Amino acid sequence: MAIFTISDLHLPLSAPEKTMEVFSGWTDYVRRLEENWRRLVSPEDTVVVGGDISWAMQLERAEADFRFLDSLPGRKLLMKGNHDYWWSTRKKMEAFFASKGLTTLEILHNNAVEAEGLALCGSRGWIFENGAAADQLVIDREAGRIRMSLEAAPEGLERILFLHYPPVYCGQQIPAYLNLMKEFGVRRCYYGHLHGPSVANAYVGDFDGIALRLVSADYLRFCPMLVPSQGQEDEKRGKNASGNAQNQ
Repeated sequence: MAIFTISDLHLPLSAPEKTMEVFSGWTDYVRRLEENWRRLVSPEDTVVVGGDISWAMQLERAEADFRFLDSLPGRKLLMKGNHDYWWSTRKKMEAFFASKGLTTLEILHNNAVEAEGLALCGSRGWIFENGAAADQLVIDREAGRIRMSLEAAPEGLERILFLHYPPVYCGQQIPAYLNLMKEFGVRRCYYGHLHGPSVANAYVGDFDGIALRLVSADYLRFCPMLVPSQGQEDEKRGKNASGNAQNQ
């Protein structure tokens, strides 16, 4: 059993006119995603899908995309992205999934989910657009949701934070989110949202003790990324620290 993550699927089955195939790197992406997913993920695994899931505008009209996801192996934790206009209340979404027999789909929003000895936490997040001060209201609201998710994690488990927007990007950062990660001992954060030329400005690596990883679908070439267990991550960090010490 393992945990995987991938973001920004932009599934077009419910809205064929919105296919991402018009963009470079997205040719035949639904087929590629399905083949890679089935190759990597088993029914016992958990996959965090970090937002921008379906192009549908209403929950009921996203059914084809949800059925596609439900048909893939594993338990899926769905998060909100900036293009998920179908997103509704958690109660309504869960009721919709149940009414349609979509048994592998769950919501990660204002809560935490335990899987493989880890606490999976998440929210959409936000990012300054051209430094607009008005965005601070949204940043503060999302900080509250991130706190709620981190507080919901069972005691004693490592918290992993999943965001849709990057907490650090193009010389900017969201101190409120980074401070929450430090407060709750978060050492790993996975995010999406960035595509195409924007990827060149993505921060991927260690940022003040927090490992930041970009998991947009096109960046991952439509292959879900494995989230290492705590033991594997600790071993990796130990090797990196040893290597850095030897190079000093």
